Amino acid sequence: LERATRILQFVQALPKAYSAQVAFGTTTSTQDATGEVLEERPCAFGREDLEAAAAALVGLIQQVPPMVSAVRVGGERLYEAARRGEEVDRPARPVNVHALDVIAFDQDAWLATIEVRCSSGTYVRTLGADMGEALGCGAHVRTLRRTAIGSLGEAEAVTLDTLDALDEAGRRAAVLPMAAALRDLPSLSVDGADLDGVLHGRSLAADGDGAGPLAILDPGGALVAVYRRDGQQLRPVSVLA
Repeated sequence: LERATRILQFVQALPKAYSAQVAFGTTTSTQDATGEVLEERPCAFGREDLEAAAAALVGLIQQVPPMVSAVRVGGERLYEAARRGEEVDRPARPVNVHALDVIAFDQDAWLATIEVRCSSGTYVRTLGADMGEALGCGAHVRTLRRTAIGSLGEAEAVTLDTLDALDEAGRRAAVLPMAAALRDLPSLSVDGADLDGVLHGRSLAADGDGAGPLAILDPGGALVAVYRRDGQQLRPVSVLA
């Protein structure tokens, strides 16, 4: 909301968690239930085979993004080429799958429920499709739900309908502060002259290691800026206060 849109880049970079239902035996043009059915094949595998296929996709892997994705190839987003019915050669990209767990498996319906924790930029529907290919029958993701980004989970989410039913004070109380959105980042509290310098976009002396973004907090714990290390200095990426 408002100036908090400027921290979205840091939130989006955090690892994500998903719950998905994978339907085996059918491949689609989009790797999910919205696409055209391309092929149907018989299934013949058990839960152990399914868990082995899932385990093989855990870790740092190379993943080819689906055609209906926002990845740019040759200056154009892939989904734009897909809408014209074109198939574009696209390089595999490294993604990190931290966990891929089989939660339930209905062998009669050939449906599996999986939970995935992965790096930003990972396509869960492609993981489902790859599991299907490994099992020799193909697959597509029937349902997909993001359950967390970083340590922000569904339990802290508020629906728009809920917000609409509240008065202004209630809405402000229901919305998380910016510092909570970036609580997974390392932080630095500043006051006095350092706080004044931050509010004016001045650099700070760097202490410790780490090249990633750093949340800068005021004495009350409010987020005032995001900085990044540049040699022996911390330089502002975004000043929010």
